[in-house]
Amino acid sequence: MDVEEFARRGLATGADEEAVIKRLVENILEIKKCTPEYASEFAKAVILEVKNSSGHTGDYFDYQKSGVRMGEFGVGSRGTGDFFAHRQFPKIIGKSNASVGVDEMDDAGVVEANGQYIITTVDGMHSRLSDFPFLAGFHVTRATLRDAYVMGAKPVALISDIHVADDGDVAKIFDYTAGISVVSDMMNIPLVSGSTLRIGGDMVIGERMTGCVGCVGVANHLTKRSSTKPGDVLLMTTGAGGGTIATAAIYSGFSEVVEKTINLSFLKACEALLISDVLNEIHSMTDVTNGGLRGDVYEMAETAKCRIVIEEENLRSLVEPEVLKMLDALEIDYLGVSLDALLVVAPPDVAEDIIKVVSEAGVLMKKIGYVTEGPSDSKLLVNGELKDFVPAFRESAYTPVKKVADKPELNFEEMKLRVQAAADAAVEKKIRVIEHLKKNLS
Repeated sequence: MDVEEFARRGLATGADEEAVIKRLVENILEIKKCTPEYASEFAKAVILEVKNSSGHTGDYFDYQKSGVRMGEFGVGSRGTGDFFAHRQFPKIIGKSNASVGVDEMDDAGVVEANGQYIITTVDGMHSRLSDFPFLAGFHVTRATLRDAYVMGAKPVALISDIHVADDGDVAKIFDYTAGISVVSDMMNIPLVSGSTLRIGGDMVIGERMTGCVGCVGVANHLTKRSSTKPGDVLLMTTGAGGGTIATAAIYSGFSEVVEKTINLSFLKACEALLISDVLNEIHSMTDVTNGGLRGDVYEMAETAKCRIVIEEENLRSLVEPEVLKMLDALEIDYLGVSLDALLVVAPPDVAEDIIKVVSEAGVLMKKIGYVTEGPSDSKLLVNGELKDFVPAFRESAYTPVKKVADKPELNFEEMKLRVQAAADAAVEKKIRVIEHLKKNLS
């Protein structure tokens, strides 16, 4: 519970200050192990801080509200709203001398230094794994390494960030780090630094945990999405999922499936490709995560300015059988959920060589599609018929709560305009502050 937000909302309604304090005390006592006297003193201090920090205006204190909430726009839910929000970042960040910048919508950024490409990426842990810190650490580490590997990079270092709310057990930060360290040790990629904080300091009570893991890698040959070319074929490995599938299993009564997600198959396949002669023939790679195959090929087609056709024939055989059985039982679209499979795009004449390298690493891979000239879109070929293959508003709803929340109530096109206006306002603020700083330096 965010006690600061609770107080701000209460006071904003015009409610009596004492009434807000009384309600806040009741909520604090429900969650924290403390005396009524402490809760009362704490609540009064919260109210004081909220009053002192309210009413400020200007660029440093205020921002243009969009009036659109993160959840209702689907930010973080790997669907059309999320993709739209992410496409606002390039105009805020602006042009840079990066070899691969945020405008290319890859999962990692690239700069060039001393004749080598330096790759950096960061992934947030799955929000629903807060009560399962080891799984959170394990899966977020695999995720950030995947994002480095698919740029053609050899990961050389990991960094970690972990935030636990005020009432969370200290052991969470250790269990989370143990999950990271399993992957770190197995792949011989050192965890070198990090940060440990409380969520919201004293203002968030409860046990919620969140965090991220970042990775630095080096490469000589980039396999970015924009290198996808007409005439290429798409190859995909088997996938058993990661944090998303583990979450679906835990919260839907299929906890035995979690074991299937504890593997290093993707990373081993990439390691094999990195040391092979065929690496330089690969045009692009990605991991099947962002809204599932639907989301990833859609984003790849937009970035590369071409049409991608996915052939249905081999797809189901590339999902780990127990995972697929669970997804079918829960009526979760396996093409719209993160499978953590490796997707490789390359010329057809090297496809068999790539499949051979990956299979020798113990991972099954098959051809699942091809790239053609045409509009920047993605299609699914079913029984000889091309069908639209696009992401939904959110990724496939994979927990009971998500099935309820997966119902947008507002007009999406209207929300997009408001979100875009807020992003434009952020650009204007950035320019104003830069001009102010330059003026003070002159």
